Amino acid sequence: MRKKSTVLVVDDDSAHRTMLMTLIGGWGYAVSQADDGSTAIEKVKETSFDLVLMDVRMVKISGLEALETIKSYNPAIPVIIMTAYSSIETAVEALKQGAHDYLTKPLDFDKLRLTLERAMEHTRLKEENRLLRESLGKQFDRRNIIGKSSTMLTLLETVAQVAPSEAIVLISGESGTGKELIAGALHFNSLRKTGPFVKINCAAITETLLESELFGHEKGAFTGADRRKEGRFSQAHGGTLFLDEVSEMSLMMQVKLLRALQEREFNRVGGETTIQVDVRVIAATNKNLMEQINEGAFREDLYYRLNVVELHVPPLRKRKQDIPLLTRHFLEMFADKNRKAIKGFTPKAMDNLIRYDWPGNVRELMNAVERGVVLARSNYLGVEDFPFMKDSLLQNDQDSANPVGLAMSGDMSLEDVEKAAILNTMEAAGGNKSEAARRLGITRKTLHKKLKAYGVMQ
Repeated sequence: MRKKSTVLVVDDDSAHRTMLMTLIGGWGYAVSQADDGSTAIEKVKETSFDLVLMDVRMVKISGLEALETIKSYNPAIPVIIMTAYSSIETAVEALKQGAHDYLTKPLDFDKLRLTLERAMEHTRLKEENRLLRESLGKQFDRRNIIGKSSTMLTLLETVAQVAPSEAIVLISGESGTGKELIAGALHFNSLRKTGPFVKINCAAITETLLESELFGHEKGAFTGADRRKEGRFSQAHGGTLFLDEVSEMSLMMQVKLLRALQEREFNRVGGETTIQVDVRVIAATNKNLMEQINEGAFREDLYYRLNVVELHVPPLRKRKQDIPLLTRHFLEMFADKNRKAIKGFTPKAMDNLIRYDWPGNVRELMNAVERGVVLARSNYLGVEDFPFMKDSLLQNDQDSANPVGLAMSGDMSLEDVEKAAILNTMEAAGGNKSEAARRLGITRKTLHKKLKAYGVMQ
Protein backbone atom coordinates (compact mmCIF):
# COMPACT_ATOMS: atom_id res chain seq x y z
CA MET A 1 0.00 0.00 0.00
CA ARG A 2 1.30 3.43 -0.93
CA LYS A 3 2.27 5.56 2.05
CA LYS A 4 0.15 8.67 2.58
CA SER A 5 1.82 12.03 1.97
CA THR A 6 2.23 13.96 5.22
CA VAL A 7 1.25 17.61 5.71
CA LEU A 8 2.12 19.80 8.70
CA VAL A 9 -0.51 22.50 9.29
CA VAL A 10 0.87 25.49 11.23
CA ASP A 11 -1.63 28.08 12.53
CA ASP A 12 -2.15 29.67 15.94
CA ASP A 13 -5.90 29.93 15.31
CA SER A 14 -7.08 26.59 16.73
CA ALA A 15 -10.46 26.67 14.96
CA HIS A 16 -8.90 27.42 11.57
CA ARG A 17 -6.19 24.83 12.18
CA THR A 18 -8.73 22.14 13.07
CA MET A 19 -10.82 22.95 10.02
CA LEU A 20 -7.78 22.65 7.74
CA MET A 21 -6.71 19.35 9.30
CA THR A 22 -10.19 17.89 8.78
CA LEU A 23 -10.35 19.14 5.19
CA ILE A 24 -6.85 18.01 4.18
CA GLY A 25 -7.24 14.70 5.99
CA GLY A 26 -10.41 14.10 3.99
CA TRP A 27 -8.37 14.47 0.79
CA GLY A 28 -6.27 11.46 1.77
CA TYR A 29 -3.28 13.12 3.40
CA ALA A 30 -1.79 12.28 6.81
CA VAL A 31 -1.98 15.54 8.78
CA SER A 32 -0.06 16.86 11.81
CA GLN A 33 -0.39 20.23 13.50
CA ALA A 34 1.64 22.97 15.16
CA ASP A 35 0.26 26.06 16.90
CA ASP A 36 3.32 28.26 16.34
CA GLY A 37 6.43 28.68 14.21
CA SER A 38 8.70 27.44 17.01
CA THR A 39 6.69 24.23 17.37
CA ALA A 40 6.74 23.77 13.60
CA ILE A 41 10.54 24.00 13.55
CA GLU A 42 10.81 21.34 16.27
CA LYS A 43 8.41 19.01 14.45
CA VAL A 44 10.24 19.38 11.11
CA LYS A 45 13.50 18.42 12.84
CA GLU A 46 11.85 15.41 14.48
CA THR A 47 9.66 14.13 11.62
CA SER A 48 9.92 13.92 7.84
CA PHE A 49 7.03 15.87 6.30
CA ASP A 50 6.18 16.03 2.61
CA LEU A 51 4.78 19.57 2.87
CA VAL A 52 4.25 22.41 5.37
CA LEU A 53 1.16 24.67 5.18
CA MET A 54 1.89 27.66 7.43
CA ASP A 55 0.24 30.92 8.41
CA VAL A 56 2.33 34.10 8.37
CA ARG A 57 0.97 35.89 11.45
CA MET A 58 1.72 33.97 14.65
CA VAL A 59 2.52 35.17 18.17
CA LYS A 60 5.86 33.61 19.16
CA ILE A 61 7.67 33.06 15.88
CA SER A 62 6.16 34.32 12.63
CA GLY A 63 5.75 32.22 9.55
CA LEU A 64 8.58 34.05 7.77
CA GLU A 65 11.01 33.39 10.62
CA ALA A 66 9.99 29.75 10.80
CA LEU A 67 10.25 29.46 7.00
CA GLU A 68 13.85 30.65 7.02
CA THR A 69 14.83 28.11 9.70
CA ILE A 70 12.91 25.24 8.10
CA LYS A 71 14.43 25.84 4.66
CA SER A 72 17.94 26.08 6.13
CA TYR A 73 17.37 22.74 7.88
CA ASN A 74 15.64 21.01 4.95
CA PRO A 75 15.75 22.96 1.66
CA ALA A 76 13.81 20.24 -0.17
CA ILE A 77 10.57 20.47 1.81
CA PRO A 78 7.92 22.63 0.07
CA VAL A 79 6.40 25.30 2.32
CA ILE A 80 3.11 26.97 1.35
CA ILE A 81 2.39 30.25 3.11
CA MET A 82 -1.09 31.51 4.04
CA THR A 83 -1.51 35.28 4.22
CA ALA A 84 -4.20 37.92 4.16
CA TYR A 85 -4.93 39.49 0.78
CA SER A 86 -3.71 42.83 2.10
CA SER A 87 -0.28 41.33 2.82
CA ILE A 88 0.83 40.38 -0.68
CA GLU A 89 4.20 42.05 -0.01
CA THR A 90 4.71 39.52 2.77
CA ALA A 91 3.89 36.69 0.38
CA VAL A 92 6.47 37.95 -2.11
CA GLU A 93 9.04 38.10 0.67
CA ALA A 94 8.16 34.50 1.56
CA LEU A 95 8.81 33.44 -2.04
CA LYS A 96 12.19 35.16 -1.90
CA GLN A 97 13.01 33.17 1.24
CA GLY A 98 12.20 29.89 -0.45
CA ALA A 99 8.45 29.33 -0.03
CA HIS A 100 7.00 27.04 -2.70
CA ASP A 101 3.81 29.09 -3.09
CA TYR A 102 1.36 31.26 -1.15
CA LEU A 103 -2.42 31.37 -0.67
CA THR A 104 -4.51 34.35 0.38
CA LYS A 105 -7.18 34.25 3.07
CA PRO A 106 -10.01 33.49 3.07
CA LEU A 107 -8.82 30.30 1.40
CA ASP A 108 -10.33 28.99 -1.81
CA PHE A 109 -10.51 25.28 -0.95
CA ASP A 110 -10.35 24.16 -4.58
CA LYS A 111 -7.22 26.23 -5.07
CA LEU A 112 -5.78 24.90 -1.80
CA ARG A 113 -6.27 21.32 -2.93
CA LEU A 114 -4.81 22.01 -6.37
CA THR A 115 -1.80 23.79 -4.82
CA LEU A 116 -1.15 20.87 -2.48
CA GLU A 117 -1.38 18.38 -5.34
CA ARG A 118 0.97 20.40 -7.54
CA ALA A 119 3.50 20.81 -4.73
CA MET A 120 3.42 17.07 -3.98
CA GLU A 121 3.77 16.26 -7.67
CA HIS A 122 6.70 18.66 -8.00
CA THR A 123 8.46 17.00 -5.06
CA ARG A 124 7.70 13.52 -6.39
CA LEU A 125 9.06 14.37 -9.83
CA LYS A 126 12.24 15.83 -8.34
CA GLU A 127 12.80 12.66 -6.32
CA GLU A 128 12.01 10.37 -9.26
CA ASN A 129 14.35 12.37 -11.47
CA ARG A 130 17.10 12.12 -8.84
CA LEU A 131 16.65 8.35 -8.56
CA LEU A 132 16.49 8.04 -12.34
CA ARG A 133 19.71 9.99 -12.70
CA GLU A 134 21.39 7.77 -10.10
CA SER A 135 20.25 4.56 -11.78
CA LEU A 136 21.01 5.75 -15.30
CA GLY A 137 24.31 7.18 -14.14
CA LYS A 138 25.54 3.66 -13.39
CA GLN A 139 24.73 2.35 -16.85
CA PHE A 140 23.82 5.24 -19.15
CA ASP A 141 25.59 8.55 -19.73
CA ARG A 142 22.88 11.15 -20.48
CA ARG A 143 25.35 13.81 -21.64
CA ASN A 144 23.35 16.61 -19.94
CA ILE A 145 20.05 15.45 -21.46
CA ILE A 146 17.35 16.59 -19.04
CA GLY A 147 13.82 15.29 -19.20
CA LYS A 148 11.20 13.39 -17.24
CA SER A 149 8.39 13.44 -19.80
CA SER A 150 7.22 10.14 -21.27
CA THR A 151 8.41 11.12 -24.75
CA MET A 152 11.94 11.85 -23.55
CA LEU A 153 12.15 8.71 -21.40
CA THR A 154 11.03 6.63 -24.37
CA LEU A 155 13.65 8.33 -26.55
CA LEU A 156 16.39 7.71 -23.97
CA GLU A 157 15.39 4.06 -23.67
CA THR A 158 15.77 3.72 -27.43
CA VAL A 159 19.13 5.51 -27.32
CA ALA A 160 20.33 3.10 -24.62
CA GLN A 161 19.24 0.17 -26.77
CA VAL A 162 20.78 1.46 -30.02
CA ALA A 163 24.03 2.92 -28.61
CA PRO A 164 26.00 -0.36 -28.25
CA SER A 165 25.31 -1.31 -31.88
CA GLU A 166 27.26 -0.25 -34.96
CA ALA A 167 24.13 0.93 -36.80
CA ILE A 168 24.09 4.27 -38.60
CA VAL A 169 21.57 6.55 -36.88
CA LEU A 170 19.54 9.43 -38.33
CA ILE A 171 18.37 11.97 -35.73
CA SER A 172 15.49 14.22 -36.79
CA GLY A 173 13.95 17.18 -35.02
CA GLU A 174 13.50 20.92 -35.10
CA SER A 175 16.43 23.29 -34.56
CA GLY A 176 17.33 23.71 -30.93
CA THR A 177 15.84 20.44 -29.66
CA GLY A 178 19.18 18.90 -28.66
CA LYS A 179 20.02 16.54 -31.53
CA GLU A 180 23.74 16.93 -30.86
CA LEU A 181 23.22 15.86 -27.24
CA ILE A 182 21.46 12.71 -28.43
CA ALA A 183 24.37 12.02 -30.79
CA GLY A 184 26.76 12.45 -27.89
CA ALA A 185 24.73 10.04 -25.75
CA LEU A 186 24.87 7.46 -28.55
CA HIS A 187 28.66 7.76 -28.78
CA PHE A 188 29.47 7.83 -25.07
CA ASN A 189 27.29 4.78 -24.41
CA SER A 190 28.77 2.78 -27.28
CA LEU A 191 31.76 0.46 -27.49
CA ARG A 192 33.51 3.36 -29.25
CA LYS A 193 33.26 5.71 -26.26
CA THR A 194 37.05 5.76 -25.76
CA GLY A 195 37.51 6.77 -29.40
CA PRO A 196 37.08 10.27 -30.88
CA PHE A 197 33.69 11.96 -31.24
CA VAL A 198 34.10 14.22 -34.26
CA LYS A 199 31.40 16.74 -35.25
CA ILE A 200 30.83 18.75 -38.41
CA ASN A 201 27.98 21.11 -39.30
CA CYS A 202 27.35 20.60 -43.01
CA ALA A 203 25.34 23.83 -43.22
CA ALA A 204 28.21 25.97 -41.91
CA ILE A 205 30.75 25.02 -44.60
CA THR A 206 30.66 25.98 -48.26
CA GLU A 207 30.27 23.21 -50.83
CA THR A 208 33.80 23.70 -52.17
CA LEU A 209 35.34 23.21 -48.73
CA LEU A 210 33.03 20.49 -47.40
CA GLU A 211 34.69 17.69 -49.39
CA SER A 212 38.09 18.70 -48.03
CA GLU A 213 36.69 18.93 -44.48
CA LEU A 214 35.19 15.45 -44.70
CA PHE A 215 37.86 13.54 -46.62
CA GLY A 216 40.97 15.74 -46.34
CA HIS A 217 43.24 16.89 -49.17
CA GLU A 218 46.73 16.45 -50.51
CA LYS A 219 49.32 19.19 -50.70
CA GLY A 220 48.77 21.26 -53.83
CA ALA A 221 45.26 19.91 -54.44
CA PHE A 222 43.96 23.46 -54.83
CA THR A 223 45.10 27.04 -54.29
CA GLY A 224 46.10 27.45 -50.64
CA ALA A 225 46.59 23.72 -49.98
CA ASP A 226 50.20 24.08 -48.81
CA ARG A 227 50.18 20.84 -46.82
CA ARG A 228 48.31 17.57 -46.50
CA LYS A 229 45.21 17.73 -44.32
CA GLU A 230 43.41 14.87 -42.61
CA GLY A 231 39.63 15.04 -42.99
CA ARG A 232 36.95 14.40 -40.37
CA PHE A 233 36.52 10.78 -41.46
CA SER A 234 40.18 10.09 -40.72
CA GLN A 235 40.01 12.03 -37.44
CA ALA A 236 37.05 9.91 -36.36
CA HIS A 237 38.79 6.55 -37.02
CA GLY A 238 37.86 4.17 -34.23
CA GLY A 239 35.11 6.49 -33.03
CA THR A 240 32.03 8.35 -34.22
CA LEU A 241 31.46 11.01 -36.87
CA PHE A 242 28.45 13.27 -36.35
CA LEU A 243 27.13 14.93 -39.52
CA ASP A 244 24.83 17.74 -38.39
CA GLU A 245 22.34 19.24 -40.89
CA VAL A 246 23.17 16.58 -43.44
CA SER A 247 20.28 17.78 -45.64
CA GLU A 248 22.34 20.88 -46.56
CA MET A 249 24.82 18.85 -48.60
CA SER A 250 24.81 19.32 -52.37
CA LEU A 251 23.73 16.37 -54.51
CA MET A 252 27.34 15.87 -55.66
CA MET A 253 28.58 15.66 -52.07
CA GLN A 254 25.76 13.27 -51.26
CA VAL A 255 27.10 10.88 -53.92
CA LYS A 256 30.60 10.99 -52.39
CA LEU A 257 29.24 10.52 -48.86
CA LEU A 258 27.16 7.53 -49.98
CA ARG A 259 30.26 5.87 -51.45
CA ALA A 260 32.23 6.44 -48.26
CA LEU A 261 29.43 4.91 -46.18
CA GLN A 262 28.98 1.88 -48.44
CA GLU A 263 32.63 1.11 -49.12
CA ARG A 264 34.09 2.46 -45.86
CA GLU A 265 36.80 4.06 -47.94
CA PHE A 266 37.51 7.33 -49.76
CA ASN A 267 40.20 9.41 -51.45
CA ARG A 268 41.57 12.72 -50.26
CA VAL A 269 40.92 15.66 -52.56
CA GLY A 270 43.74 15.60 -55.12
CA GLY A 271 44.89 12.16 -53.97
CA GLU A 272 44.88 8.71 -55.58
CA THR A 273 45.47 6.55 -52.52
CA THR A 274 42.34 4.84 -51.19
CA ILE A 275 41.97 5.31 -47.45
CA GLN A 276 39.99 2.90 -45.31
CA VAL A 277 38.51 3.94 -41.96
CA ASP A 278 36.54 2.37 -39.14
CA VAL A 279 33.90 5.00 -38.34
CA ARG A 280 30.34 4.94 -37.07
CA VAL A 281 28.26 7.70 -38.63
CA ILE A 282 25.41 9.56 -36.93
CA ALA A 283 23.54 12.15 -39.02
CA ALA A 284 21.02 14.80 -38.03
CA THR A 285 18.55 17.01 -39.85
CA ASN A 286 15.86 19.57 -39.04
CA LYS A 287 14.12 18.96 -42.38
CA ASN A 288 11.71 16.31 -43.63
CA LEU A 289 14.01 14.27 -45.85
CA MET A 290 11.13 12.52 -47.64
CA GLU A 291 9.89 15.93 -48.77
CA GLN A 292 13.46 16.79 -49.80
CA ILE A 293 13.58 13.58 -51.86
CA ASN A 294 10.29 14.41 -53.59
CA GLU A 295 11.65 17.87 -54.43
CA GLY A 296 14.85 16.37 -55.85
CA ALA A 297 17.05 17.97 -53.17
CA PHE A 298 18.11 14.75 -51.41
CA ARG A 299 19.12 11.36 -52.75
CA GLU A 300 16.77 8.52 -51.87
CA ASP A 301 19.58 5.93 -51.74
CA LEU A 302 21.54 8.07 -49.26
CA TYR A 303 18.41 8.53 -47.15
CA TYR A 304 17.93 4.78 -46.76
CA ARG A 305 21.65 4.31 -46.06
CA LEU A 306 21.50 6.88 -43.27
CA ASN A 307 18.11 5.83 -41.93
CA VAL A 308 19.05 2.43 -40.50
CA VAL A 309 17.66 3.66 -37.18
CA GLU A 310 15.78 6.95 -36.91
CA LEU A 311 15.43 8.83 -33.62
CA HIS A 312 13.08 11.80 -33.43
CA VAL A 313 13.72 14.48 -30.80
CA PRO A 314 10.37 16.09 -29.86
CA PRO A 315 10.01 19.89 -29.79
CA LEU A 316 9.81 21.51 -26.37
CA ARG A 317 6.14 22.41 -26.81
CA LYS A 318 5.41 18.66 -26.98
CA ARG A 319 7.14 17.95 -23.66
CA LYS A 320 6.20 20.84 -21.42
CA GLN A 321 6.51 18.62 -18.38
CA ASP A 322 10.28 18.99 -18.81
CA ILE A 323 10.28 22.81 -18.73
CA PRO A 324 10.51 23.17 -14.89
CA LEU A 325 13.46 20.74 -14.82
CA LEU A 326 15.22 22.48 -17.70
CA THR A 327 14.69 25.99 -16.31
CA ARG A 328 16.02 24.95 -12.90
CA HIS A 329 19.09 23.37 -14.53
CA PHE A 330 19.81 26.46 -16.65
CA LEU A 331 19.15 28.78 -13.70
CA GLU A 332 21.67 26.99 -11.50
CA MET A 333 24.20 26.85 -14.34
CA PHE A 334 24.02 30.53 -15.27
CA ALA A 335 23.60 31.83 -11.72
CA ASP A 336 26.82 30.05 -10.79
CA LYS A 337 28.56 31.23 -13.96
CA ASN A 338 27.56 34.86 -13.35
CA ARG A 339 28.03 34.69 -9.56
CA LYS A 340 24.41 35.61 -8.80
CA ALA A 341 22.37 34.37 -5.84
CA ILE A 342 19.13 33.71 -7.71
CA LYS A 343 16.89 31.19 -5.97
CA GLY A 344 14.19 30.47 -8.52
CA PHE A 345 11.17 31.73 -10.43
CA THR A 346 7.97 33.39 -9.24
CA PRO A 347 4.85 31.20 -9.73
CA LYS A 348 3.53 33.50 -12.47
CA ALA A 349 6.85 33.47 -14.31
CA MET A 350 6.98 29.66 -14.22
CA ASP A 351 3.37 29.52 -15.42
CA ASN A 352 4.30 31.75 -18.38
CA LEU A 353 7.39 29.69 -19.16
CA ILE A 354 5.28 26.54 -19.31
CA ARG A 355 2.53 28.14 -21.41
CA TYR A 356 4.91 29.65 -23.97
CA ASP A 357 5.40 27.55 -27.14
CA TRP A 358 9.21 28.01 -27.47
CA PRO A 359 9.62 28.04 -31.28
CA GLY A 360 13.39 27.94 -30.74
CA ASN A 361 13.02 24.94 -28.43
CA VAL A 362 15.54 24.14 -25.66
CA ARG A 363 18.15 26.48 -27.13
CA GLU A 364 15.71 29.41 -26.91
CA LEU A 365 14.77 28.47 -23.34
CA MET A 366 18.42 28.30 -22.32
CA ASN A 367 19.15 31.72 -23.85
CA ALA A 368 16.05 33.21 -22.17
CA VAL A 369 17.09 31.97 -18.74
CA GLU A 370 20.65 33.19 -19.24
CA ARG A 371 19.40 36.64 -20.25
CA GLY A 372 17.04 36.67 -17.27
CA VAL A 373 19.84 35.76 -14.88
CA VAL A 374 22.19 38.40 -16.27
CA LEU A 375 19.58 41.19 -16.06
CA ALA A 376 17.79 40.04 -12.88
CA ARG A 377 17.26 42.65 -10.16
CA SER A 378 15.97 40.32 -7.44
CA ASN A 379 16.53 36.81 -6.12
CA TYR A 380 13.59 35.47 -8.13
CA LEU A 381 13.04 35.74 -11.88
CA GLY A 382 9.63 37.23 -12.57
CA VAL A 383 7.39 37.87 -15.56
CA GLU A 384 9.21 41.14 -16.22
CA ASP A 385 12.44 39.19 -16.84
CA PHE A 386 10.91 37.47 -19.90
CA PRO A 387 9.30 40.39 -21.81
CA PHE A 388 9.55 38.64 -25.21
CA MET A 389 6.81 36.18 -24.19
CA LYS A 390 4.13 38.81 -23.51
CA ASP A 391 2.75 39.21 -27.05
CA SER A 392 2.60 35.46 -27.63
CA LEU A 393 0.88 34.74 -24.33
CA LEU A 394 -1.54 37.62 -24.87
CA GLN A 395 -2.54 36.08 -28.20
CA ASN A 396 -3.03 32.72 -26.48
CA ASP A 397 -5.27 34.37 -23.89
CA GLN A 398 -7.27 36.00 -26.67
CA ASP A 399 -7.57 32.64 -28.40
CA SER A 400 -8.80 31.07 -25.15
CA ALA A 401 -11.71 33.52 -25.20
CA ASN A 402 -12.89 31.47 -28.17
CA PRO A 403 -11.76 28.11 -26.74
CA VAL A 404 -10.89 25.03 -28.77
CA GLY A 405 -11.95 26.65 -32.04
CA LEU A 406 -15.46 27.66 -31.01
CA ALA A 407 -17.53 28.06 -34.17
CA MET A 408 -20.06 30.88 -34.08
CA SER A 409 -22.57 31.97 -36.66
CA GLY A 410 -24.99 34.84 -37.07
CA ASP A 411 -27.87 32.43 -36.42
CA MET A 412 -26.78 31.76 -32.83
CA SER A 413 -28.50 33.59 -30.00
CA LEU A 414 -26.45 35.31 -27.32
CA GLU A 415 -27.50 32.57 -24.89
CA ASP A 416 -26.30 29.88 -27.32
CA VAL A 417 -22.94 31.62 -27.75
CA GLU A 418 -22.53 31.89 -23.98
CA LYS A 419 -23.41 28.23 -23.47
CA ALA A 420 -21.01 27.08 -26.19
CA ALA A 421 -18.21 29.25 -24.76
CA ILE A 422 -18.69 27.89 -21.25
CA LEU A 423 -18.94 24.24 -22.26
CA ASN A 424 -15.92 24.47 -24.56
CA THR A 425 -13.90 26.22 -21.87
CA MET A 426 -14.84 23.49 -19.37
CA GLU A 427 -13.58 20.90 -21.86
CA ALA A 428 -10.38 22.84 -22.51
CA ALA A 429 -9.79 23.11 -18.74
CA GLY A 430 -10.15 19.36 -18.36
CA GLY A 431 -13.34 19.70 -16.30
CA ASN A 432 -11.63 21.86 -13.67
CA LYS A 433 -14.30 24.41 -12.70
CA SER A 434 -11.91 26.76 -10.93
CA GLU A 435 -9.63 26.94 -13.97
CA ALA A 436 -12.58 27.32 -16.35
CA ALA A 437 -14.00 30.16 -14.25
CA ARG A 438 -10.60 31.89 -14.28
CA ARG A 439 -10.39 31.67 -18.07
CA LEU A 440 -13.94 32.95 -18.48
CA GLY A 441 -13.42 35.79 -16.02
CA ILE A 442 -16.37 34.78 -13.80
CA THR A 443 -16.65 33.43 -10.27
CA ARG A 444 -16.81 29.71 -9.62
CA LYS A 445 -20.27 30.19 -8.09
CA THR A 446 -21.54 31.83 -11.29
CA LEU A 447 -20.07 29.03 -13.38
CA HIS A 448 -21.79 26.47 -11.15
CA LYS A 449 -25.16 28.16 -11.69
CA LYS A 450 -24.64 28.28 -15.46
CA LEU A 451 -23.72 24.61 -15.66
CA LYS A 452 -26.72 23.69 -13.55
CA ALA A 453 -28.98 25.72 -15.85
CA TYR A 454 -27.56 23.84 -18.86
CA GLY A 455 -28.34 20.55 -17.14
CA VAL A 456 -24.67 19.62 -17.06
CA MET A 457 -24.63 19.08 -13.29
CA GLN A 458 -27.29 18.47 -10.68
